[in-house]
Amino acid sequence: MSVSKTGKISNDSILTEQDGTSNRTDELSLSSISPKDKPWDKHRGFADRVQSHYAGSKFDKYEQRISFCSQLLEFGLKPAEDDTIRLKLRAAKFCRVRHCPVCQWRRSLMWKAKAYKVLPKIVEKYPTHRWLFITLTQKNMPISKLRDTLTEMNKGFKRMVERKIFPAIGWLRSTEVTRGRDGNAHPHFHCLLMVPSSYFSHGYMRQDEWVSLWRDCMRLDYDPVVDVQAVKKGINPSSLVPELLKYCTKESDMVADREWFLELTQQLHKMRAIATGGVLKEYLRELEEEPIDLIGVDDIEVGGRLRAAAVWMEVAGEKIHPSKITV
Repeated sequence: MSVSKTGKISNDSILTEQDGTSNRTDELSLSSISPKDKPWDKHRGFADRVQSHYAGSKFDKYEQRISFCSQLLEFGLKPAEDDTIRLKLRAAKFCRVRHCPVCQWRRSLMWKAKAYKVLPKIVEKYPTHRWLFITLTQKNMPISKLRDTLTEMNKGFKRMVERKIFPAIGWLRSTEVTRGRDGNAHPHFHCLLMVPSSYFSHGYMRQDEWVSLWRDCMRLDYDPVVDVQAVKKGINPSSLVPELLKYCTKESDMVADREWFLELTQQLHKMRAIATGGVLKEYLRELEEEPIDLIGVDDIEVGGRLRAAAVWMEVAGEKIHPSKITV
């Protein structure tokens, strides 16, 4: 199956390796065959726009890498019980550029998969402990000041963790940067904290106390916005994974303004998006590293060697091209 930049799958061929034959049928969209694969069109379309931002800039090497990213997808096929065909990605070439929308999406999926797998083990070992979800912010600043600001936020967070009043025995932190309407950058931390069950009976910190602590550790002259949510007793913290391990920067923000995006690339170069600490570090250490595998595995067993390929091709006059697949 070939996927064109029109978001449909140009039914090139499905090969049955046993006899080497190939068949052609009418052109279908990838999402019509496999609705769960619709995100490929969205993210690859944004990748085209990010690629054009890099063109002619000092990051033009990223343009070349993104242009070949996920151009060819190889799927394994298996009939499902409802007479539909299930697709499982088996092979693809990814550029691994940090701000490539496709790779950012796949990286997030891998982080989430690891978190979903590990968090239940942590809950099993610490069954009486509770969880807090906290968002730490500070005032927006020009995008050119982002790197310095994040460096200070990292220092402020380290000071906070070292305070005796800090209640968590383990934590997972992710960094998100959004673009304000005025073009300024809004960096913030999303944090999952594991606290002893006794936290809610003695040692409990009110919202204003968290604000005061973050302000003090950041050495600010104003009260920053801090959002604190306690996860209800008995609720698995895995429910917070989608918010915690989402994209560092939204795709819509990346394509909104070329100069802002190029500066974002410069400012975030080699800065970590995820950090762990305390007793959670030994469990979640892999989340701090670049995932080796951006393809992943699931429980789909592909019978024989039946496979299909989706190819992303340029279509003149279109800016965002949905993919096509041939069956």
